Amino acid sequence: MRAITITEFGDPAVLQLTEQPDPSPGSGEVLIDVASTSVNRADLMQRQGRYPPPPGASEILGLECAGTVAELGDGVTGFAVGDEVCALLAGGGYAERVAAPAGQVMPLPPEVDLVTAGGVPEVACTVWSTVVRHAGLAAGELLLVHGGSGGIGTHAIQVGRALGAQVATTASAQRLARCAELGAEVLIDYHDQDFAEQLAGRADVILDNMGAKYLARNLAALAPDGRLVV
Repeated sequence: MRAITITEFGDPAVLQLTEQPDPSPGSGEVLIDVASTSVNRADLMQRQGRYPPPPGASEILGLECAGTVAELGDGVTGFAVGDEVCALLAGGGYAERVAAPAGQVMPLPPEVDLVTAGGVPEVACTVWSTVVRHAGLAAGELLLVHGGSGGIGTHAIQVGRALGAQVATTASAQRLARCAELGAEVLIDYHDQDFAEQLAGRADVILDNMGAKYLARNLAALAPDGRLVV
C-alpha cells in the first residue's frame, strides 16, 4: 500500500509518499480501506519530533480516517465488509489501509460522506466525552467554548446548540462571525475582551484548551455548580 511517511523530523518537506506493507487486522480489529483522513495538530507535532506515537502504535501519521471495511479480525461483530465507517486511530491514517480496534470504529450515517467523515472522529469524540459525558451539559445551560474557530471549538458550538444550550465562545475578531453562523450567541474577542468579566459567574460548563493560564479566569466565569473540562 502507499502511505505518507517520514524518515526525519522537520517541516512538511520531510513527508514522503512510500510503499509500505499492508496491515492485517488482529483479533478485535477492523481493516479499513482509507478514503480520507485529516491533519490534526498532533500530526504536525509528531512530524516535528515533538509528539511521539504511543508504544506499539504505527509510526505512520494520521489519528483518524474514513473509508470502507475491507476485512474483519476475529471476534468482531456489528460490521460487514463494504460498510462505510470512520475511526479514531493511534496512528496510521495517512495510508491506503489501516487496522483499528473495533471499539474505535463508527458506522457512517447516510447523510455523511466519506470525505467529510475523515475529519469527524477526533473532534466528535473529544467534545462528546468532555462536554456531554463528563460535564453533563443540559438544555438551557450556558456553555463557554474557548477557541471557537478551531476544530474542537466549531464542533463544540454545534453540539451545544443541538443539546439546547446557550453557547458563548472566545476567538479572534475576524473569526467570530463564523462562530455565530455555527450557533454561538455570546461572542468574545479574546484580544480586547475579558471572558471572565463578560460571563462572571454564569457559565455552567467551560470547555478549555488553554490550560493553566486561563484557570483563574475560568473559575471566575463559572456558575455555582459549574463544570470545567480541560
